[in-house]
Order: sequence, then C-alpha cells, then structure tokens
Amino acid sequence: MLKTRVITAVILTAVFIGALFFAPSIIFQALVLTMFAAAAWEWSNLAGLSSLPLRLSYSALLVIATAICFWALQQFALWQSFFIGATIWWTIALLWVQGYPSSAVFWQSRLARLLLGFLVLIPSAVAVVKIHQSPQGQALVLSLLLIVAAADTGAYFSGKAFGARKLAPNVSPGKSWEGAFGGLLLVAVIAACCGIWLLDHWYIALAIALPVAMASILGDLLESMLKRHRGIKDSGWILPGHGGVLDRIDGITAAAPVFALGLLASGWVL
Repeated sequence: MLKTRVITAVILTAVFIGALFFAPSIIFQALVLTMFAAAAWEWSNLAGLSSLPLRLSYSALLVIATAICFWALQQFALWQSFFIGATIWWTIALLWVQGYPSSAVFWQSRLARLLLGFLVLIPSAVAVVKIHQSPQGQALVLSLLLIVAAADTGAYFSGKAFGARKLAPNVSPGKSWEGAFGGLLLVAVIAACCGIWLLDHWYIALAIALPVAMASILGDLLESMLKRHRGIKDSGWILPGHGGVLDRIDGITAAAPVFALGLLASGWVL
C-alpha cells in the first residue's frame, strides 16, 4: 500500500510540475480543468447522484460554468470582489463544519450538496488558472501547493507526536489542535524564510501564507464532513493508494481563492 501510494505521488508530481513549468499555458489550464472535472465527478457521488449520465452532466456543467465565470471576471475585472465573496463563503463553511451534525439541516438535500460543489470547486479552479496567468505565475502556483503540503505534513507529524485535543471530533476524529498548530508553525517558518530570501519582506509572506494554510485545513475538514455524511471513506478510487482526486485537492479548494485574495491585497498584479 505504501509503495503504491509513493509511486502514484511521484507520477502525479512529475506530471503536474512538467505541465506547470514546461508545457504551454493552455496545456496546464486544460490539466487544471480536467482535474476539477474529475473532482466534480466525485463530488456528484458525495451529493448522492448515482446515475452515470447525471454525474457526467454535473462534471461537464461545472467545467462550462468555470469557463463562463473566468471569462466574465476577465471582461469586467471583478477579481477582487469574486475572491472576497469566495472567502466569505468559506467562513460560512467553517460554521457548518463546527456545527456538524446539526448544520446538516442547511445542506443535506441532494440539490444543496450539488450547489455546494459549485461553491467549493469553481472559485478554486478560477483562482489556480488566474494565479498561473499572473507575473511569476508558475512560482506562485508552486508556492500555493507548498503551503498546502507544508500545512498537511506539519499537522500529520505534530499530531502524531503531540495530538491530544480533537480539532473537529464529529467530522475528522484523527485531527487535533496540536496537529493544526504544528502545520501552521511549519508554514510560518517556511514563509518567513522565503520572504526574507525572495521579497525582503518576511511579514508579507507570513500574512499571506498563514491564512492560506488555515483555509487548507478547512477545505480538508469540509470534504471530510461530506464523506462522513455520505458514509464513505474516500471520494473516489482513480488514484491508487490515495483515493480520489478530491481527496488530494481538498485543501487547495479553500486555499486557492484565499491565496489569490492575499496576492491582490498585497498589491500583486493578477
């Protein structure tokens, strides 16, 4: 199992990094849309759809809606308002995660969960593509992934060593406050070092990275909440040893729009 997991991770990393740094922008953007289409397919199961045509239609509709949303934002230059709205939505999601299972009254219907998938996936896909199009976009996309990975890795090892107080026992019993703080500490150290090295303004890097790391934890918890409600362990099976695509990008779903907003607020040209 561990060998399969490592092999899959190496292949995914090689493909993604190759597309990010060596492929034309259109190829990378197509890869991102394909990834989110697969995530939408898996989300349709979380929402309770079982019909193959309906699940395929949901994935196609999400891709079309993402493209239309991106085009409209490009035309009317509403990027900051859009990412502020996405961040506000994730604040509401935090309340739902904290209030689970009582909060299920707001989103347990099939239609509500289908709409919830659009709120989770579309802003994230738009954010990743927009960040990639910005100056130094390749490095910024990589930075986003490193923040999410550092938060997850730090939380895992810190939680294993010191975990005692449950972060969200009704949603994900394995996660602890100690793990979350460990993840944030690792992100803070990396962000401060990179900020000093690259920007000479460590506090700017820190101010952007920490909210992104916290958002990535929330994205993970929201997907865990939906899986627990649905009674499944993994969102899918397409990635051997890892489960589904959604299981790999759950942190990015919340982190990407927060990262985009942080870049805009700091004066970065997106």
